[in-house]
Amino acid sequence: MPTSTPVRTLRRRAPGLLLIAAASLYSIVPLLSMMSAALAPQGSFPSGLSWPSDPHWHNFIDAWNVANITTLLQSSTMIVLGVVPIAVLISTMAAYAIAILAIPLGRIFYTVLVLTLTLPYEIVIVPLYEQNKDMGLLGSQWALILPLIGLNMPFAVFWMRAHFVNVPRELSEAAGLDGAGPWQALRHIHLPLARPAIASLTLLMFLSTWNQFLLALVLIDDPTKRTMAGALQAFTTKYSTDQVLLNAGALLIMAPTIIVFLFLQRHFVKALLQGAVKG
Repeated sequence: MPTSTPVRTLRRRAPGLLLIAAASLYSIVPLLSMMSAALAPQGSFPSGLSWPSDPHWHNFIDAWNVANITTLLQSSTMIVLGVVPIAVLISTMAAYAIAILAIPLGRIFYTVLVLTLTLPYEIVIVPLYEQNKDMGLLGSQWALILPLIGLNMPFAVFWMRAHFVNVPRELSEAAGLDGAGPWQALRHIHLPLARPAIASLTLLMFLSTWNQFLLALVLIDDPTKRTMAGALQAFTTKYSTDQVLLNAGALLIMAPTIIVFLFLQRHFVKALLQGAVKG
C-alpha cells in the first residue's frame, strides 16, 4: 500500500523539526535552570534543574537593589540611544552609497571594512583606552558610545549592503527617470523597502550594546555609568559569589533584550528571508 502524502511530508520534515526541537531545548533549559536557581533561598548553592518547594520571589527585588539596577538601566538606555540610531543611520547611508550609487573606491572601502571583521576584538582595547585618555573622555559614557559606533560599523555596513544589492536596479533607474535624485530615491523608495533589514540590524546592535561588558569595564571607572552587564559584579566578592542573586540579576538583565526581540522578531526573520532570495 503506497505511503500517503501527509506521512511522506512528515518524514521529509522530521529532521528539521527534530533540529528545531533540539535548538529550543538548548535555549530554554538553561533559562529554566537559572529561574529555579534564582528562586532558591539566598546563601544556598542550587544545582541542576529543580524547582524549589518554597519559591523566594523577593530575590528579584533584592538583586535589583543590591546591583543598583535602576541607575544602570538609565545608563544602559543612554548608551544604547547614543550608539544604535547613529550607527544604523551612518551604516545605511554608507551601504546605499556603495551598493546603489557605486561611489568611486566604494569596493575598496567595503573590502577594508569586511577585513576588519577578522581582527580580534580585544586588539583595540589598549588603543581605545589611550585615545580616550588623550581626548579627555575616559571615564565618561562618551568613552563607550563613540568606540561602539565605530566598532559596529563594519558589520552594520555589511548587513545593509546585503539588502541593497538585492534591490532591483530598475527601481533606481525608474526613480531617476522621474526626476528623483539620490536622496529622494533613498527616502521614498529604498528606505521603505529596507525596513526589515534596518529593524533587524537595530535589534542586533541593541543586543551587542546592551550586553557590552569588557569595554565598559576598561573605559569607564564609575560602575554607575556602565552597562547593565556590569551589574553582575555586585554579586561577586573577593571570597564568595551569591549564586542565587547572581541568577536573579542575570535574568533581570536579560529581560529587556528578550522583550525587544519579541517585538522585532518578525522583521528579523523577514530580513533573513529577503537576504536568501536575490532580486
